[in-house]
Amino acid sequence: METMTLNISGMTCMGCAASVERKLREQPGVSRAVVILEDAQAEIDFDPQIATAEALKQTLRAAGWGVVS
Repeated sequence: METMTLNISGMTCMGCAASVERKLREQPGVSRAVVILEDAQAEIDFDPQIATAEALKQTLRAAGWGVVS
């Protein structure tokens, strides 16, 4: 397992944070995703054999969120 922290832009409420968490948790290989709205960050535990960091970033960008690692 690897852990990655991403800075997420565009989140304005807890609903946004929940949406980001849900989108990440739906991805194969992701075992944990926690979003902290106040810090505008997502912490993700994932299996690099199944998911790549770039693929997770692209998933969030495709859903309309800004991602800065």
